Amino acid sequence: MSNIIATNRKAAFNYTLLDRIEAGIELKGAEVKSIRNKHVSFTDGFIRIFNGEAFVYGMHISPYKQSGQFAPEPERARKLLLRKSQIHKFIALSAQKGFSIVATKLYFKNGKVKLEIAIGRGKRFFDKREKIRKRHTDREVQRSLKSRKR
Repeated sequence: MSNIIATNRKAAFNYTLLDRIEAGIELKGAEVKSIRNKHVSFTDGFIRIFNGEAFVYGMHISPYKQSGQFAPEPERARKLLLRKSQIHKFIALSAQKGFSIVATKLYFKNGKVKLEIAIGRGKRFFDKREKIRKRHTDREVQRSLKSRKR
């Protein structure tokens, strides 16, 4: 059973998400307690791979109030726990032009914090406009059906 803490809704709007993988995340101190209180944000979160290790950037975990002066940096880069084969797969896909690795969800699974990451192809501006237009027309249809039922 998974308990979703935060989602990156911007990722689905800006990218066409292709392949998703669940990754563990290395946390320090009271960061887990802060995540349980849902004091986390990663709307601009992205993944970079250095020396065969994956790191998540742009993820803000607010310091836990009772942790005192030993609270870790809220915006620090956090290491992702992935298998070597998964990292090589993401390196191969992200090397292609227009692809990037983004964080999509943060959740608890069996008491451990997990991060869902996905490889995404950047959407063009007209794709985004088309999606907004479709959402707007769907809303109009729902409003007319609702007023029709009355």
